[in-house]
Formats: sequence, structure tokens, C-alpha cells
Amino acid sequence: MSVDSYFPPGHNRLGAETSPYLRQHMANPVEWWPWCDNALQAAVVADRPILLSVGYSACHWCHVMAHESFENADVAAHMNRLFVNIKVDREERPDLDAIYQKALALLGEHGGWPLTMFLTPDGTPFWGGTYFPPQPAYGRPSFTEVLTQIDRVWREMRDDVGKQGAALVEALGKHGQEQLRDGLSLPLMQDVAISLLEYIDTEYGGLKGAPKFPMPFVYDFLWRMAHRHERVELRDAVTHTLEAICQGGIYDHVGGGFARYSTDARWLVPHFEKMLYDNAQLIELLTLVWRDTRAPLFAARVRETVTWLLREMFADNGAFAAALDADSEGKEGKFTVWTEAQIDELLGADAEGFKAAYDVTASGNWEGHAIPNRTATPYDTVDEEHMAQMCEVLLQARESRIRPGRDDKALADWNGLMIAALARAGATFKEKSWIAAAARAFAAVRETMTWADEDGGERLGHAWCAGRLQATAMLDDYAHMANAALALFEVTGNSTYLGYARNWVETAHALYWDEESGGYFFTASDAETLIVRTKTANDSATPSGNGAMVFALARLYYITGEADDRTRAGATVAALSVEALRAFPHGTALLSGFALLEDSIQVVIVGHPDSTETAAMLTAAHTSPAPNLIVARIDDGDALAPSHPAHGKKRVDGKTTAYICRGPVCEAPVTSATDLTAALV
Repeated sequence: MSVDSYFPPGHNRLGAETSPYLRQHMANPVEWWPWCDNALQAAVVADRPILLSVGYSACHWCHVMAHESFENADVAAHMNRLFVNIKVDREERPDLDAIYQKALALLGEHGGWPLTMFLTPDGTPFWGGTYFPPQPAYGRPSFTEVLTQIDRVWREMRDDVGKQGAALVEALGKHGQEQLRDGLSLPLMQDVAISLLEYIDTEYGGLKGAPKFPMPFVYDFLWRMAHRHERVELRDAVTHTLEAICQGGIYDHVGGGFARYSTDARWLVPHFEKMLYDNAQLIELLTLVWRDTRAPLFAARVRETVTWLLREMFADNGAFAAALDADSEGKEGKFTVWTEAQIDELLGADAEGFKAAYDVTASGNWEGHAIPNRTATPYDTVDEEHMAQMCEVLLQARESRIRPGRDDKALADWNGLMIAALARAGATFKEKSWIAAAARAFAAVRETMTWADEDGGERLGHAWCAGRLQATAMLDDYAHMANAALALFEVTGNSTYLGYARNWVETAHALYWDEESGGYFFTASDAETLIVRTKTANDSATPSGNGAMVFALARLYYITGEADDRTRAGATVAALSVEALRAFPHGTALLSGFALLEDSIQVVIVGHPDSTETAAMLTAAHTSPAPNLIVARIDDGDALAPSHPAHGKKRVDGKTTAYICRGPVCEAPVTSATDLTAALV
């Protein structure tokens, strides 16, 4: 084919895409391609480098760069003349994002979105960055200067480009073979957890500095270590951080739910987008910590966040949607912030009390507006019921505003995180409707996001949007959906969920396992061939797939007694623990999974699923403060594998009976919820 056939003038190819992010760019004068073989072939035929732009629909700085550069006809003409321009939704294609974010890190640059990478026609990266301004600013060259310079390098320094790309690909393809001489241990993990304390912001919570991300997986790890080693300072770091997040402006006090991160050190000014995964992890963590502290603040924020979730975040397929945008009417945060005059008008005589509690003043606390927050007004020092009523008035008024965009695609991995969190929160707070909602979302994933391979096996897809399924899943999809199935099994006792978890873990092992070194690759063996196949223990915004797989395998091992599950979990930890420790605190999911594997408490409840005694026992287990608890409700102990320590255990005197097992040993049976609660303290 001729060059001209690949580049008809003004042809933007994103109109047929379903991704909300890609569709945001389908009217750009940039002649965008989606990632596809034809785009790569076009670069080969034209002998042009690829300009790869990666972002997501709720990303504020992605919108800024789009407005400044991609909607600018002059900039677009420059791009169209010199490059093959490919636009990628990082949520739809995390496999591509993972490769090129790591390449940027190897170039010594900080990652993030929008990601701007320059590739050879075969997809090899050779230079990149993130946001580039239209004029030189922030110590960065202008975007057009970058385009001109990259074009010059491509034309005049092709050999150097090739060498740089080859070195990057070699580095990307290296998977750490190093293992700890004496293996990972709980005492070593305690030392690692304590080492993080010097980086904790003792005034505002979280890690020191700004911006601040919630990073729930880090505080989950610290909480587990606090319990295991009885370290009060670790416990305080977690509770102080959660209190600050729950009271700060990063939390939407009017509508519920947490924003992506705080731009300042005090958790006051959020980046206003709300992501499904952040809220899933914070529901899970707040529920876990509440089980020990019984803090009313944590319970309130869980309830309010679940209310937001069930009100606003169902996707068209019945699962949960990905995100809400930061911007509305072209302005960041406009939907969320208030003026004093608006509060006065809506609340009347009640306004003064609300303004005092929520930091609303005439001058505002952000760009002349007020971000409601409770940083200076501790929970339960005011009439919380009355405050909730006033927030409801504001919520109803806010509904008349132009809403931020919503990314309607459903992602299997993010849904797995939320389904598990919602199921466990429902069991803890005795909210059956939450468990039912989790079960409905789970069913929606299975009904709309699975497909049968040529052998008749059930495979997961990664992303569903506008009726179209992206068929090939990532490791994270299988790992997080397996954990979702296990959470539903633990709270309902329905063994069907256990079967789903088993099938997905086995599929992951068949398609993603690294036979040579152990651990799991991010992409399947039959997926699209990319320049490298990554494998990592690094947590990003979500826990790593390998960390999540260790959790799933540990739970399966203790529930079913299958020795292979423990072997695989142990091999994954051995293969990736050095990487996890080097990446600390961005490797804590793997470490927490190891803690579950080595330090779990198993509660086996033998009883009829419909009896009130069984329900009371399950509530006692699911409200226990023990973080490494694994619960199984069965009709009879013979249902367990012979290797399980509770195999063959029966009801005592016909009563629902609980057996608490640590390692290979079970304690004396208990036949009342009160006794089970006491035994699990």
C-alpha cells in the first residue's frame, strides 16, 4: 500500500472506538490512530516515528494537554506531518501503559498521565515524557519544540535512536532473578514496616510532602504488621492517616466517595476525579480497621461511600463503572465546590453551623471557593445527624449542576476490588443489600465479560464498554476477580463462588505463570505480542497482580487444603520478594499476601446456611479484629480436603459449631457467637 493510503488528510480514526477517553479525542484535528497493527504498519511504510499518547478519561492534565495542543490546528498539523499518532486509554490497555511507563522510568523521568512516548515503527521506545506545555514552562520545553527535536533526531541520529531503543528493551525484559538468601520472614517485614515510620507525616497523616495519594495497600500492610507484632506506632500511623483522609477535602462530604489524591500536604485540595479502585480499597481498609477500633467516623465514611457507589456508579452491563471526571464545564472541581453565598441561600438559619463545621468562609479555601472539609472539626463534636441532613440539602441542589463526565466502561480487575470490598463491608456492618449488590456486580462480570476459548474454558475479558468486550484479560483481572469470588464465598458460604475462584486461578496459572522463574506475567501467553512481556510485584494505583494472586492462592489453600496453592504462592513470593522490598512501599501487596499465607487464622463454621445460629457465628467472624482471618461455612467437615486441619469436624450436640485453626492445629470447638467473638480477640 502507498503512503497516501495510510494518511488520508484529516482522518481521525477514533470514531469507531468505545473507550470514553478515545472518544474524547475523536474530533481532534490530530489524525489519531488507536493502537493496532495498521498503525504500526503505517509507521513502517512512512518511515516515521510513532507519537504515543496515553491517558484516561478522568485525568485533568490529559484534558489540559488536549485543549492546549491536540485541539490546536497548528500543533496537530505538526504532529500529522512528522509522526504516526496513536492514542491509548491506559485503563483499557494497561499492558501497553505498563511497558511505556517503565521505559520512561528507565530514562530517568517521573511517570504519570498524560504519558507522551516516542517509538520506532516496531513499538520500541526511545524518548518520552508526560505533560508538555504549549510554550516553555515548568522547566519543560514546549510541545512543538519537542516534536521538532524528535523529528531531527529521527532523521539525523537514527543509529543512536536504535541503540537507545535496544538498551531500553533489554532493560524492560529483565525480570529479577535475585532471591533472599534466607527467604522472606515476618520479622523482616516488621523491620521493613517500621522503617517507613520516618516518612510518615505525623501532623497530617500519609507520607510526607505533596501531592498525597491514599495508597490503601500500604496502610493495609502496616495494619497487618501492627497486629502481628503489637506495634502501637504502626497502628497510630494507620488510624491517623485514615482520620485525616476521612475528614479532609479529598473526601466528598456532600456526595460521598474519595477523590484520587490531594494536591497539598493537608488532604484539603483534591484532584477531583473519583476512581472506582481508590474507593474500593478505602472501603476495604476502613472496614478492616473499624473491626478493631469501632471508630464511628470510619463506619460513617464506609456507609456514605457505599451510598455514593450504589447511586452513581453502576455501568450499563450491571457491573461498576470506572470513574468520574475531575472537570465539568471545562473547569476542575466546579461540580464539587461552593461559595459562602450558595451555602447561605440553601441552608438559611442552619448555614452558620454548617460553615463553622465545614470550613466555609467568604474568601474560600481554594481559588475563592470552599471545599467542604472537617479537618478542624473532629467527628462527633457536632450534631452529625443534623450535618448529614444539611449535606443532603446540598446534594439535592448539586444535582442540578452540569455533572462531570463518567467513564462508563467496566473493568474486570477494578470490579473485583470493589466486589470484594462491598461483600466484606456488608458482612461486617450487617448490610445484606451490600452483599446482594456485590453478587449482582459479580454476576454481571460473568455474564458480559467472559467468553469461551476453543477448549471450552471460561476466559475473562478486561474491559466492557458500549456492548463491546476487550477479550484478552490481564493477570490483575484474574487475580482480583478470584479474590472477589473468595470474598463472596466467605460471606455467603455459597460454594459456587469457590468454583469460580478455582477456575480463574487455574486459568491464570496456565496462561500467565513463568515456568522458568516463578511468579506471573502481566499478559497471557496467547495475548498480542508486544516488545516485552512484563512481570512485576510493583503496586501502582492498585495492588499488583502478583500480590493479589498470593492472596487468592493463600485463601484457596486454607479453604480447600490444596497443597499446590501454597506451593504456587510461595514460589511467587520467592521470585518477587526482592523486587517488592526494593520498590517498598510500592510492593506491599505481595508482602501482605505473604503475611496471610504465613499467619492466617482459619474459622470453619459447621452449620446450616439458613439457621440464625450460623448467621450469628458468621457475623462474629466477620467483625473480628484479626486482619488475617479466613472464613469458611460448610455443612459438614467431610466437605474439606483430608489435609485441612478441620477435616471431619462435626456439629457439637447438633449445634452450629465453629473451629478456629492456626496452621495445622484447631482449637476446641465453640458453639456460640459470644464464645467465638471472645476467642478471636
